[in-house]
Amino acid sequence: MTQPRRPMPPPLYVPKPGFGRRTPPAIFAPIMGLFGLGLGWREAAVVFGLPTAVGDMILGAVTLLFLFALVAYLAKPARRAAVLVEDMRVLPGRAGLAAASLSVMLLAASLAQIVPGFATALAICAFVLHLGLVALLVYVLRTSPPEGRVVTPVFHLSFVGFIIGGVAANALGHHDIARAILWAMLIPAGVIWGGSLRQIITRVPPAPLRPLLAIHLAPACLFTIVAHGAGLPGVAQGFAGLAIVIFAALLISLRWLTESGFSPLWGAFTFPLAAFATALLLVSDGRGVLGLGAGVVLAGATVAVPVIAYRVLKIWPGGKLAAKTNAAEA
Repeated sequence: MTQPRRPMPPPLYVPKPGFGRRTPPAIFAPIMGLFGLGLGWREAAVVFGLPTAVGDMILGAVTLLFLFALVAYLAKPARRAAVLVEDMRVLPGRAGLAAASLSVMLLAASLAQIVPGFATALAICAFVLHLGLVALLVYVLRTSPPEGRVVTPVFHLSFVGFIIGGVAANALGHHDIARAILWAMLIPAGVIWGGSLRQIITRVPPAPLRPLLAIHLAPACLFTIVAHGAGLPGVAQGFAGLAIVIFAALLISLRWLTESGFSPLWGAFTFPLAAFATALLLVSDGRGVLGLGAGVVLAGATVAVPVIAYRVLKIWPGGKLAAKTNAAEA
């Protein structure tokens, strides 16, 4: 009597060959943080009289990294446009796509002093691109089940992210536009802050998603930066106070925020930390306790942001980052 054949094991997943077929949007969050770090060092050069080369070198290196990452990601929708919708349906993809368009705005801000004409065109393109991604997000939310429409800190990147256009506008000398963007973004930021606070009070966020709470710091910092650049010092100081309160709450809760260990979502720590350093530099002008705090935060960001970016990006080759963030494949 012959023995019955054992069932064959399921085939291993073999990615399709081709450049960028499964590039994860999660690569853009730490890159956005590196842009913020470069702009922070550029501001530190003004405030503390440090060499300007430090900020420029960081921004130059990050620009090359960003351009490579952008080409790698655009290879996906070039093959199959539906991957944009698929990436937008998952939280890491949603955050990453928003960070990609916002990084273009940060690139425009970094180039404003060098090539203002090109930076202006780039800022307009980035603004339109971000508007298109927000429209896509609204479509995804409308077609998602109710549990997929819950307010998350990632909403700040999409619906309040236009405030980075104010950073670029100030750098290009368009302060009226910066003020208009600032006032317009206060409402969505307030709604998201309020909705998230209510959620935290009513239920504890799962440990793997807690790093995303750091995103709540970014709008307060950006409002400070834009208001200061647009000639609204009182408004800047008010939002700097709010940023300090949020940062203190995050710092006290750091062990709780990182309870689940390192993950690609730690990219959410990078830009808010760099933006907080820049906000403190601007309102303090490098003097007093706030100036000292700004220097300490910038030094901490200089260590933390590249380390987190390296740990996230090093698992991009080979597909581990795509698998961990459930990135779509073209």
